[in-house]
Amino acid sequence: MTLQGCSMFRRFLEDRRGNFAIATAVSIVPILGALALAVDFSEMSRQRSLALNALDAAGIAAARFYVAGGTAADTEAYAKDFFKANMNGIDTSSAEFNLTLPSSETGGGLLTIDASYTFEPFFFGSFASLLSVDETALEISAETQVRLKNTLEVALVLDNSGSMDYTGSGSGKKRIDLLKTAAKQLVETLAGQAAQIKQVEKPVQFSLVPFAASVNVGPTNASAAWMDTEGRSPVHHENFDWSTMPSNKQVTLSGGIYYKVGSGWGDAAGEKVTRFSLLNDMQRVTGQTWNSDWQYVCTRYRSNGNCRSYSWVDYGSYSYTYGSYASWQGCVEVRPHPYNLNDTAPSTSTPATLFVPMFAPDETDQYSSGNAPNSYWSDLTSSSSNSTRQKYMPKYFEPNDTSAAGSGSGPNESCTTKPITALTDVTTVTGKATMTTAIDAMSPLGATNVPEGIAWGWRTLSSAAPFSEGRAETEKGNDKVVIVLTDGANTYYTPSSLGYSDAAGNKSIYSAYGYAGVNQSGQSKSRIFMGTTASSSSYTNSNYTAAMTEHMSTLCTNAKAQGITVMTVALDLSSSKTDELGQISAMKACASDSKFRKGSDGNAAKLFWNTTGGELEQTFKEIADELSNLRFVG
Repeated sequence: MTLQGCSMFRRFLEDRRGNFAIATAVSIVPILGALALAVDFSEMSRQRSLALNALDAAGIAAARFYVAGGTAADTEAYAKDFFKANMNGIDTSSAEFNLTLPSSETGGGLLTIDASYTFEPFFFGSFASLLSVDETALEISAETQVRLKNTLEVALVLDNSGSMDYTGSGSGKKRIDLLKTAAKQLVETLAGQAAQIKQVEKPVQFSLVPFAASVNVGPTNASAAWMDTEGRSPVHHENFDWSTMPSNKQVTLSGGIYYKVGSGWGDAAGEKVTRFSLLNDMQRVTGQTWNSDWQYVCTRYRSNGNCRSYSWVDYGSYSYTYGSYASWQGCVEVRPHPYNLNDTAPSTSTPATLFVPMFAPDETDQYSSGNAPNSYWSDLTSSSSNSTRQKYMPKYFEPNDTSAAGSGSGPNESCTTKPITALTDVTTVTGKATMTTAIDAMSPLGATNVPEGIAWGWRTLSSAAPFSEGRAETEKGNDKVVIVLTDGANTYYTPSSLGYSDAAGNKSIYSAYGYAGVNQSGQSKSRIFMGTTASSSSYTNSNYTAAMTEHMSTLCTNAKAQGITVMTVALDLSSSKTDELGQISAMKACASDSKFRKGSDGNAAKLFWNTTGGELEQTFKEIADELSNLRFVG
């Protein structure tokens, strides 16, 4: 209070000119006290608001620090420094500051910070006793909580096509080896961060989907309920002409299922006919044994017909042993449209949703027009029509004297990748070892089918079949992420582009979409063209690429609409090549927007990386940072 103010106050007290002076003197103290307190209250309110904001900022910063692997002590010190730095010079050295991390004891996944300190007033001390105000009211306290998003499910959808065997740009190492190193480091980083969080079961899970021309779901799933084990799908028999069977060994459709009908089947009559049963019926000769049958017979005759001499003659015959020619290696075909572009759960009530095992037909033996891409069985027909020879079904039920089919050959042509690894908790020693072993087992061979890789990545994250290890889509605090990497454009090939004949008119090699020249049952297009704007009568590699890229775009849109975060990586793709430039653009469009980073245009940055072999490890570190940021919400 100024000297002038004190002088006025003294004159009021000494004034004896009536009751008004006395009343004024009595009331001036509480009036001035209230004004002083109003000033202090205003400042106190400002500081309380500042403290709340500073504490909120400290909570988010501490959460980022913690999920990145910070210890409990370091996280508390980091949060305290962050709080102090945001208090705009206000002395908080005496403040009580407490940070509580989530643990198995506290549970709940909450990172909690509370801080309190005593406000230093300007006037309160002079008037507190006169106004009977409790000094504890000067304490400023604040609390903030950050709920950690402790669960993360990541599908690694990784290109295993033949070009991944090339040397990565700027590295001196093969792309596949660079990818293995980067992917394992990503798993290691996220597993290490998750180890800090104790109260949630399976905090970080990874799945692995190696893809090339097709995706391998694993031969152990041959009898799974989501597989087309009865041959009901509209594409299951599209390459088979059962009318070619003889009259005593018919294959007849009844109730949506094909059965063996006729005396020629013997004990097998009445059995269902599927791609699985066809593989079992294809037998090869594995050995032969001569069974002697010695008989004493006439070997020379007289003119009158009587026997002149006798001899022992062996009228024996060979008996054969048979073995399996090929078993299903685990690859499946693309589902009919629109089920190839979504996560609809398989159901026998809707046969098109079931997954059909790949079965590459035996193609014609005739060479007049050049070799067929995949001839592995005797045609057993004299027909001059190559299409008829390819679809002639009796051949599969006659044993062949041949070697067993190798991996990715015969009926398993275009099945070149290792099986999917379902979601696995990498915070356990066993789980992390399972994932790193699966990554190391990847081997490059075959074409590139990115849309089918994305589709299966999505399916591994789903809570529904075929892979149902994912948490419920409605569960809060869980993120589902697909990371897809490719080093090339989508590819599907005409036989001539690979140096083969197309005498049977297939228009393409056989792969996950079947033959491009064979329309889906009841449809006017083949599967590769359905759901696209690509011409269904243009059978060229470039048109196949365009159709598959459209499928990829639709899949990405559908997955993101269902809450899937999509991260994409283009590896060693060149913008100077038309097809690769198109893939770069498509991969960028496929990616989700970052929740944390801004692009150069000020908008959310795309979760897309256009990288080289030499930069791949750094790219995956940036992906790890992005995933770390997903581990919490304010």
